[in-house]
Amino acid sequence: MNTINRVAVIGLGYIGLPTAAILATNGVEVIGVDVNQRTVDAVNAGQVPFVEPDLGVHVAGAVSQGHLSASTATPRADAYIVAVPTPFKDDRSADLSYIEAAARGIAPQLQGGELLILESTSPPGATQHMADYILNLRPDLSFGDEDSKPGILVAHCPERVLPGRVMIELVTNDRIVGGLTPEAAEKAKHLYALFCQGEILTTDAVTAEMAKLVENSYRDVNIAFANELSIISDKLGIDVWELIRLANHHPRVNILQPGPGVGGHCIAVDPWFIVAAAPDESRLIRTAREVNDSKPKWVFTQVVSALADLPAGAEVCVLGLAFKANIDDLRESPAIEIAAHLSAALEDRRINVAEPHVEELPKQLAGRKNIELVSIEESIRRSAVVVVLVDHDAVKSISPELLVGKTVIDTRGALSLGAHPATIAV
Repeated sequence: MNTINRVAVIGLGYIGLPTAAILATNGVEVIGVDVNQRTVDAVNAGQVPFVEPDLGVHVAGAVSQGHLSASTATPRADAYIVAVPTPFKDDRSADLSYIEAAARGIAPQLQGGELLILESTSPPGATQHMADYILNLRPDLSFGDEDSKPGILVAHCPERVLPGRVMIELVTNDRIVGGLTPEAAEKAKHLYALFCQGEILTTDAVTAEMAKLVENSYRDVNIAFANELSIISDKLGIDVWELIRLANHHPRVNILQPGPGVGGHCIAVDPWFIVAAAPDESRLIRTAREVNDSKPKWVFTQVVSALADLPAGAEVCVLGLAFKANIDDLRESPAIEIAAHLSAALEDRRINVAEPHVEELPKQLAGRKNIELVSIEESIRRSAVVVVLVDHDAVKSISPELLVGKTVIDTRGALSLGAHPATIAV
């Protein structure tokens, strides 16, 4: 098997940059490619353009040792890892345009013998689509099945890491590698074995694609059960957190925690790829997605109801915008959706947003006259209604005294409020 000395990682986001850094830390020459010049400049300066524990140390070390660099142009390499976004369209099918753009950059550099890995979470058939797209651009190449043409190897290796623990889980988690051919799967396995201490499991590309979607859909269905329980519990006057705590004492029950919805680039998106692939058969997966997609609107109505008996100028505090605790990742965040609904519906009230992990409002909220990004303490001080949307450590450590006299809507069960007179809802 040919040695892989140089790897190009296409897309330096929350998955691409950690993957590039961990490969470079293990002695591989890595060139990261991104369309954003600011990201390229940051990486070349040994800096990280987003929050992820321990990533900065890896990037700074790899850059200083000369193993990692970044560029806006795709270079010639022995292997290419594509880690670009795969959002869904209005019809909730996958948008493969970012993968196609990456393929257009890679195709002119190929000579034959290269390994191409799609890491982006993708619907079944996306890896084959990328490969076919490249061969349409380079008809002089093949998948190694034509003696007269140089061959390329194409595989899919979905990421399986948790934001906030990426640098740990890249090393410790098992990986699934699916090749368009067995040879492609084995060569991709050889590359990931440079840093992955978990078991590396090989299969075909479509099964690998589906495995990632199934993992996230499993989570989504279970979160939907918890979210539906929270709505039912509110109607029946039951504390959902106490209910789940008691039910989980059964030896075969492990109910997840409810929240304001589901966010992130995976769980909030991936189940729709299965629904799009098999719409008539994906009834449970579709329903779970609909339950979770509807939860932000339910939280919004809870806030509006809480304001009904308060003075017209009473302000609202929104705690958290990220899709999960202690990170700055805002992708598909239900908290942003809720804040946007509040801003649009409550034009005569100020919405005080506190998100300790960002320095400015995201584009969905920026420019709105009645919404402002302030500190946690200031947002609570100004507001009559406090809405907890993310259980950041900084939120969980809020002193109960700050909340005396406030109406608190805690969608995360994050606050230990003791006996003070705040009203609690979920």
